[in-house]
Amino acid sequence: MAQHTEAERIKERSNYLRGTLRESLNDEHTGALRADDETLIRIHGSYRQADRDLDSERKRQKLEPLHSFMIRVRLAGGVATPKQWLVMDDLATRYANNTLKLTTRQAFQLHGVLKRNLKRTIKTFNDALMDSLAACGDVVRNVMCNPNPYQSAVHAQVLDLTRQIQEHCTPRSPAYHEIWLDDELVGGTAEEDSTQDAEPMYGKTYLPRKFKIALAIPPYNDTDVFSNDVGLIAIEEHGKLVGFNVLAGGGLGTTFGTPETYPRLADVLGFAATAQVLDVVEQIVLIQRDNGDRANRKQARLKYTIDRMGLDTFKAELHRRLGYELQEPRPFSFTTNGDTYGWLQNLDELWSLTLFVEGGRVRDTETLKLKTALREVATILADYNINHPRSTPADFRLTGNQNLMLCGLNATLKHTVQEVFSRYGIPTEGQELWQRTTGLRLHSLACVALNTCALAFAEAERYLPSLIDKLDVVIRECGLEREAILIRMTGCPNGCARPYLGEIGLIGRALGRYNLYLGAGFAGDRLNNLYKEMLNEEEILAELTPILRRYAAERSIGERFGDFVVRAGYVKATTHGTKVHA
Repeated sequence: MAQHTEAERIKERSNYLRGTLRESLNDEHTGALRADDETLIRIHGSYRQADRDLDSERKRQKLEPLHSFMIRVRLAGGVATPKQWLVMDDLATRYANNTLKLTTRQAFQLHGVLKRNLKRTIKTFNDALMDSLAACGDVVRNVMCNPNPYQSAVHAQVLDLTRQIQEHCTPRSPAYHEIWLDDELVGGTAEEDSTQDAEPMYGKTYLPRKFKIALAIPPYNDTDVFSNDVGLIAIEEHGKLVGFNVLAGGGLGTTFGTPETYPRLADVLGFAATAQVLDVVEQIVLIQRDNGDRANRKQARLKYTIDRMGLDTFKAELHRRLGYELQEPRPFSFTTNGDTYGWLQNLDELWSLTLFVEGGRVRDTETLKLKTALREVATILADYNINHPRSTPADFRLTGNQNLMLCGLNATLKHTVQEVFSRYGIPTEGQELWQRTTGLRLHSLACVALNTCALAFAEAERYLPSLIDKLDVVIRECGLEREAILIRMTGCPNGCARPYLGEIGLIGRALGRYNLYLGAGFAGDRLNNLYKEMLNEEEILAELTPILRRYAAERSIGERFGDFVVRAGYVKATTHGTKVHA
C-alpha cells in the first residue's frame, strides 16, 4: 500500500483534532503555530497567513513574516441574522483588517487576526450561534444553497435540508469546544475520546481532502452546483418539492504543470426522494473516505476517485451501500448562475434586496461607505426582530457570487432601508445599478490572492476591478454594457473563485501574468478552455478587444459570450476537464 502523506499522519496522531493547538496558541515567542497544528487548525476553520507585501522589508530587518490568521465562519446556505452581521462587523473592526470578505461559498472570512486574538474572536462569534468548525480542511465544508426566497415556493424546504446536511456532516470531536470555548471534555477523557466513536462518520483521519456540497433550485444555478463534490438539484412538480437529482464528482482545483490534475464537472447519478437525501449524501462521503487517495493530495478529491473507479462502478458501490438504486434523473434546466440585483417582492409579499459587493469585500472607502451603511441597516433590522417576535424575521444572505441579500422586509422596513442606502449613495434599484456599471463587472468574481494567500502567484481581488475599468471602455464602445458576461480571476489554479466556469477566466501564473480561458457556459454547465498563456495586461486587452467587438457584431439573438466564442472557433466546447488545457 502506498505511504500516506504527512497530512494524513498528522490527523491520525492528533487525538481527533486536538494536537498541540493549546500549546501553540500559548507560545508568545512567535505569531505562528507548530507545524502539525498548522494542518489541524484548518479543520477548526482557520489558516495562518502573512502580509506578503511586507516580506522583503521584514527579511531585511531579520524579522519573521508578519503572521496573522484568516478565519472562515460557516453559514449554512449563507443565512445570517442582523445581530450576527453586527457581531462580524464588530470583530472585523476590533481584531481583523476592518473588512468582511463574503466568500464564493456563502461564508464570512476575517483577515489579519493576530494569534493572540484568535480565541476571543472565535468565542465571540460562537456566542452569536456561528462557528468555524469544518469551514476549512479535510471535511465537508460550508453547505451552499440558492439564497433567493423570491424564486421558488420550495425554497424554505431546500434551505432546511441544507442545514440538516451541514449538521449531519459536522465533525463530532469535542476538540473545537475544548480549545476555543473552554468547554470541559465531552464524553470523558481524551483517551476515551480516541475511539472510532468520537467520529462515527469521519474516523481518525477524516477525509482525504476537502469536500463541497451545494443545492440549487432551477432555473437558477447561483451555487455553481456542478463544481461541487456533491450537488443536489431540487425537482419541483406542481409547486411541491418531490426530491433531488444527485450529482457527484465536481471540483475545479488544478496544479500547473501537472496534467493528471484537472477541473471537472459533476456527473448526474440519478434522482432521490427528499427523505433519502441525507442517506445518499452520507454514503457518497463514506465512499470517498474509504476510497480517496491518501498518498497523493493532488489526486485526493472525489472527482479523481470517481474517474479512477469508473462512474458505473462508483454508482454500483453507492447503490450497494444504500441498499436501493437511485431513480432515473428528472428533467431540469438552468438559465443563469448570476444574481438578480435590486428590490424584488417574494411570494409571501415581503421584499428582498440584492446588493452588488465587488469582490465580496465589505469595507468603507472614500467614495463608498458600504460597511457603515450595512451596520446601520443591521441595527435597524435587529431591533425590528426583537420588537416584532411574531413577524417573519429579517435576515442577511450571502450569495455564491460574493454579493449580499437582505430578506424578509415588509413595506415599512423596505422604505427605511432604502432611505439609509440612498443617504450613503448606495444603488439599490437594479436599473440604477446597471446604468452605473456594466454587466461584466456585475458578473465578476475574484479570490483574495495577494497579499495574504500563500498559494497566490498573482493578484486577483485587488487587480480585477482596474482591469475591468479598461475592458469597460471596449464594452461601452461595443454597446455591450447591458450584456451579462461572466469574468472570474484567481491568483492561482486552485479555483476558489471558480475561474474554469467563467466565460472569461483569468488564472495567475506570475506577478502580472495570467492564463486566459474562454467559453464556459453561462448557466455553469460547461467548462471553459485555455486560449492563451502568460499574458500581461496589455496582451489580455489586445486578445479580448477584437473578440468582444466581433461578439457585438456577429452574435445571434440571446447568444451568450461563452457560446459565441465556441461557435466562432476561438476554443472548443470542453466535454471533460482533461481537455481544458488541450
